Amino acid sequence: MTCPSDNYQAVDQSHFWSGGSLHWDAHRVGWAVAGACTVVTVIISAISVLQHCRNYTKPAQQRQIIRILYMPPVYAIISFFSFRFFRSYTYYSLAETVYEAITISAFLLLLVEYVASTATGHSAEGALARKDKKPLPIPLCFWRYRPSKAYFMYTLKWSVMQYVLIRPIVTVVGMICQAYNVLCVSESFNARFADVYLEAIDFISISIALYGLILFYGLTKEELAGNRPLAKFLSIKLIVMFTFYQSFVFNAMKNRVLHGSQFWTSTNVADGLTAFTTCIEMIFFSLFMMWSFSWMPYHVQPGEPHTSVWRPLWHSINFWDFAVEIGSEFAYFASRITGRPPPAPIEPNICQAFGVEGYSSSEKGEREQEGDAEKTEVSP
Repeated sequence: MTCPSDNYQAVDQSHFWSGGSLHWDAHRVGWAVAGACTVVTVIISAISVLQHCRNYTKPAQQRQIIRILYMPPVYAIISFFSFRFFRSYTYYSLAETVYEAITISAFLLLLVEYVASTATGHSAEGALARKDKKPLPIPLCFWRYRPSKAYFMYTLKWSVMQYVLIRPIVTVVGMICQAYNVLCVSESFNARFADVYLEAIDFISISIALYGLILFYGLTKEELAGNRPLAKFLSIKLIVMFTFYQSFVFNAMKNRVLHGSQFWTSTNVADGLTAFTTCIEMIFFSLFMMWSFSWMPYHVQPGEPHTSVWRPLWHSINFWDFAVEIGSEFAYFASRITGRPPPAPIEPNICQAFGVEGYSSSEKGEREQEGDAEKTEVSP
C-alpha cells in the first residue's frame, strides 16, 4: 500500500519574470519575505560566531557554543528551501531535525565544561563526587541515585548522546520510505505507514535525551550558576517547540481553514506556512542566542591579538569529539556486560566518566595555570 500524494500533478509553468515584469503571486511574495528573513538570521548568527572565533580563549566551551549558534541559520535556510521547493517539503523537514540532535549533544558537553571550569580546583570530580544520594526527577522520582557511582554518570551521558545516533538513522530511513511512498506524514497516525513508527522511535529517543539534560542540570545547577544555563537551554528547546506546535496547528487547520489552490494542496499550504513562519522566527531566536551565548565572557585581554577564525570554524564542524564520547560509552558498557576490565581504570572517577580529563589540552593547561596563580596569591 502506498500513500496518496500530497502534491497535485499540475505544476505552475509560469516564470518569476513574465511579460517583461515581475510575476508576483502569493507564493513568490513568500519567497521574498522568507528569503529576506533567512538572510537577516544568517547575518546575526554570523556576527555571533565570528566574535567567538576572534575571541577563542576557551576552546572546549566555545567549540560547543559555535555549534549551537548554527541552529537558527540552519533551520532558516532549510525552511526557506522547503518553502521554495514545497513538493519536496518532507525531505527538508527530515533533514532539519538532524541538527537538533547535534545541538542537544553539544549543549551537554558545554554544561560538562562549565562544571569543570567553575568547580573548586577546576575539576568536575570535586563538584560531583560529594553530591548526596537523591531521587530522580519526575516521573522516576521513586528511584534514587548516587552521583558518585561512575556507571551512573556514563549512563547519564549516554542518555543524551544516543540521540545524535538515533535521529540521523530515523531521518535516513524516513527519506527512503518517502522515496518509496510509504512514509505518509500526512497520515501519521495510520499504522499501515512508516511515519507512525519512526515518530515513536524519535519521541522515545528525544525524551530520554531531554531527561538526561534535566537530570544533569538539577545535579549541577549550583556550579552552573552565572552561566545562564536555563536561558541557553530555552533558546534551543523553544526552537523545537515552536516548529513542532505550529506544524501541529497548521496541519489541524487543513481542509477547515486552510484550503488548496490551483497548484497547492491543503497539505502544501500547511507545510508552507510552517516553513514561512520558521524563517521569520529564526530572526528572534538568533538574537536570543546572541545574548544567551554571548562572547563577552571570552573576550581576549586588552593588548592581546584576536585569534584566527579558521581553527574555531574547523573545530565546530569536526565532530570527532562526538565519536570519541560515544565510543567511550560503548567501550565502558561492553566491558560491564562482558565482565572484562574497562579500557579506563576499573572504577573511573566522575571526571573521567564525563570525559573532562584530557578533553582539551589547552583548557587543561589554562586550569593548571589558574590553580597555580591562586596558590601564589594565598602564599605568604
